[in-house]
Amino acid sequence: MTNITIWNGELTSRTRLIKRGLYFLSPGFLWILLFLVVPSLLLIVVSFTTRGTYGEIEWTWTFDNFTRLAGFGLFGWSADYLMILWRSIWVAFWTTLICILVSYPLCFYIANQPERKRYVWLTLLIIPFWTNLVIRAYAWLLVLAPQMPFAKFAANLGIVPMGSPLYPSSLAVYLGMIGTFLPFVTMPLYSSVEKMDWSLVEAANDLYAGKWRVFVHAILPQTIPGLTVAITFTFVPAMGMFVVPDFLGGAKYMMVGNLIQQQFGTSRDWPFGAAISLCLIVLTLGGLHLQNKYVKQKGELI
Repeated sequence: MTNITIWNGELTSRTRLIKRGLYFLSPGFLWILLFLVVPSLLLIVVSFTTRGTYGEIEWTWTFDNFTRLAGFGLFGWSADYLMILWRSIWVAFWTTLICILVSYPLCFYIANQPERKRYVWLTLLIIPFWTNLVIRAYAWLLVLAPQMPFAKFAANLGIVPMGSPLYPSSLAVYLGMIGTFLPFVTMPLYSSVEKMDWSLVEAANDLYAGKWRVFVHAILPQTIPGLTVAITFTFVPAMGMFVVPDFLGGAKYMMVGNLIQQQFGTSRDWPFGAAISLCLIVLTLGGLHLQNKYVKQKGELI
């Protein structure tokens, strides 16, 4: 006998509710299936194939793409590809960390402003989203040009020759990455700072806690939700970024995103590019797993 229930003023059954739920979920499910699951499965399949003479895919199954990524080739072992992967992790880590260190005081400053000024600051943070990433990267080329104050100041200190720009260099890459991802950290972090319970901070101060203990025990636990989102929105895309390193780092500072773009573009080595992309996905998921594990442990300790 079918169980009859009343839902939203309508006489219905459990089976009908399940069918209705599946009906409403089906568009989103199909979207994820077509544009996320299927491309990911194709990426895995292509990563085990072979590149043909003219760049076509030959359906000959092999692990050579992964051994090549590990550094093993016709002329022995080389750490070039592993160094590119490590550089990508390193740059993404420092980009995320510096953005967090800058965003915390900025979020507290904005939260303590009057409501009208607060909206002005938030609008200024959102403005970078109104322009294309390529345009912003070109803007950094202008800012770091030889005739600009930054390059002249660096030349007076002897960092670069007189009349030389500050790019291509690792400094330019970091400036571009931080400028690109700072809004991705500040906005979710601000949402947590704005909702903070300041009575906990006052209680910590009343108990003569130092500034560091106040931050660790009263502020950090309340901002962990926003911090988790900020790290995810920054570390994951920074790992695969290729526009900023390509413009501001050139061939001297290749990252894994540039390597993937090269394989799918000029080299036309799709199987090797798919293998690199698969490795990047695994590294990203591993980083997110460690982040979630750390956040849970931190929450338990606090």
